[in-house]
Amino acid sequence: MAKRDYYEVLGVERGASEAELKKAYRRLAMKYHPDRNPGDKASEEKFKEANEAYEVLSDPSKRAAYDQYGHAGVDPNMGGGGGFGGANFSDIFGDVFSDFFGGGRSSSRGGAQRGSDLRYTLELDLEDAVRGTTVTIRVPTLVACKACDGSGAKKGTSPVTCTTCGGIGQVRMQQGFFSVQQTCPRCHGSGKMITDPCGSCHGHGRVEEHKTLSVKVPAGVDTGDRIRLAGEGEAGVHGGPAGDLYVVVNVREHPIFQRDGKHLYCEVPISFADAALGGELEVPTLDGRVKLKIPEGTQTGKLFRLRGKGVTPVRGGVPGDLLCRIAVETPVNLTKRQRELLEEFRSTLQGDSAHSPKASGWFEGVKRFFGDV
Repeated sequence: MAKRDYYEVLGVERGASEAELKKAYRRLAMKYHPDRNPGDKASEEKFKEANEAYEVLSDPSKRAAYDQYGHAGVDPNMGGGGGFGGANFSDIFGDVFSDFFGGGRSSSRGGAQRGSDLRYTLELDLEDAVRGTTVTIRVPTLVACKACDGSGAKKGTSPVTCTTCGGIGQVRMQQGFFSVQQTCPRCHGSGKMITDPCGSCHGHGRVEEHKTLSVKVPAGVDTGDRIRLAGEGEAGVHGGPAGDLYVVVNVREHPIFQRDGKHLYCEVPISFADAALGGELEVPTLDGRVKLKIPEGTQTGKLFRLRGKGVTPVRGGVPGDLLCRIAVETPVNLTKRQRELLEEFRSTLQGDSAHSPKASGWFEGVKRFFGDV
């Protein structure tokens, strides 16, 4: 059967760049790899076809011969290149099959490994987040076993060379029609075996403990901010460095204030009489109470800004403001006398729109709307 055009096999134009060839080959290799299609002969043939096409087109000299003479230019029986031994194929092999086998040629072979990073969520009140504080936390983590000094072997013994991989940490396994190097399943890449495990850590070299740490929280932190404690994560493996601990801040909801960046908001309820006549109120801030002057005729939703009464950002800068939003309360549970006074007051307003400019304008708009309809 005649061979398909190599450019057609990879699905690229004849002038495709090296990067385009590599991308096309990776896509096909991932799709038709025998391990992803066990027992599928058609997929295996397409995988071989893609290998052959990429091996030729990724080699500049072979590609030039193919472009000039076609398949005859790279046929080994005609003096061409052929085969699958090219350096370019070796490079792409490592890139592609690391996706399947967890590391390919770049996999580590034993040796020290860094411990995992840990995350701890720290709940803070708004006041502590704004002013800064120092808190004590207790974190579960893995630490080096003291009984065996982290080796995993019983005291007086030591790990021995792995008999499966011979101390290399990798084994070569057959995958279809070619072989692939994988991490040794017995020693997990360390190249060592523990024949007499430590009774405290059972051969793992690490044990779980709770660490008590003091965390200094800077002033101005907000929800989502992270504090890194270097080396306070899990202990490393085989003498590797410990990971880090990331303390993630979560600020609890406050009963009075809402935070938006460096600004604070609060709602200030005032009586109908104070809104109409004006007055002076005490409002809370994080630094104590302050006087707020309410002008007469204040409406619901009016914002009063108290400069510098917000939050100083954690990275420095000008403090934010406290914005007080007015909410005029309608009186409830009126006495008979209060009702009589309000009825009398309402009668004095009838026919005089000067006291309710917003309502007057709104009703005029409604009239115009229905008049147009």
